Amino acid sequence: MSARHLIIRPTRRALKQAARLLRAGHLVAFPTETVYGLGGDATSDRAIARIYAAKRRPRHNPLIVHVATTAEARRLAHFDSRAERLARSFWPGPLTLVLTRRAGTRLSPHVSSGLNSVAIRIPADPVALALIRQSARPVAAPSANHSGGVSPTRAHHVRHSLGGRVAMILDGGPCEVGLESTVVDLTGRTARLLRPGGIALEALQAAIGDIATDEVDGEELHPASPGRLLSHYAPDRPVRMNADKPQAGEAYLAFGSGGGGTLNLSEKADLVEAAANLFAMLRTLDRPEFTAIAVAPIPHHGLGRAINDRLKRAAAPRRA
Repeated sequence: MSARHLIIRPTRRALKQAARLLRAGHLVAFPTETVYGLGGDATSDRAIARIYAAKRRPRHNPLIVHVATTAEARRLAHFDSRAERLARSFWPGPLTLVLTRRAGTRLSPHVSSGLNSVAIRIPADPVALALIRQSARPVAAPSANHSGGVSPTRAHHVRHSLGGRVAMILDGGPCEVGLESTVVDLTGRTARLLRPGGIALEALQAAIGDIATDEVDGEELHPASPGRLLSHYAPDRPVRMNADKPQAGEAYLAFGSGGGGTLNLSEKADLVEAAANLFAMLRTLDRPEFTAIAVAPIPHHGLGRAINDRLKRAAAPRRA
């Protein structure tokens, strides 16, 4: 099958075919409410190895396991009262919980990169849920793009990045949230925010109380979740944050009505709209005629925390 024909509408027949491919150890890209995921059977060492190879992803960077029900998640990991409250409040949805892994599960040890924990979530997108149910197994699914690059929020982004490395791309249209899930680590006595994302920190704190926030300024040797590498989400063009205006040759990604700009994340200064537009607009501006991408200041609250996290990592020094 050529890369051009990899993209398929998620009909009932296509979902059954995609589930068969997953059970056979192949990779299927599919939409979630956050970004498009590169799905593989989370119980198969071979499938997990294919995910790492397709993404060119460092093996020490763990994967998120997607399930369809909280009961399935409980069979894979230990839930305390905090996990139960967060699951009731935010699942299905853009929240990943890092929990202590249960002994004796079928999960490949490689999804956790050797850690005694596992990152789990239940996606809200109906195509994602249908695929997980059809496959009848947990699905490991990092973002469907080369590691370190801009995450995909459209099916054609996946095809451009991964091409023939996936057996099928299910096209569910643009992702609603447009940023990866929020990741909260509950393996210790203190809950820790490992990655800001589609659910704001303030909403999580309202559910379980204080959550420690980690600002990552250096590379982690053994990150507990995805999205912890210093340089990540990066287009080919350099990114400059908190820019009031562009310099010569730069594209300008504005925010708010007075920003002008080559593109505008949200003329209404709506952080939800800005989050949904961020990755697609970074891809659009990542063109040879621009020397860099300058981005207007983004308020650091609500979804703005997640937007700034992605921009900070996109602007970090690139790996050699």
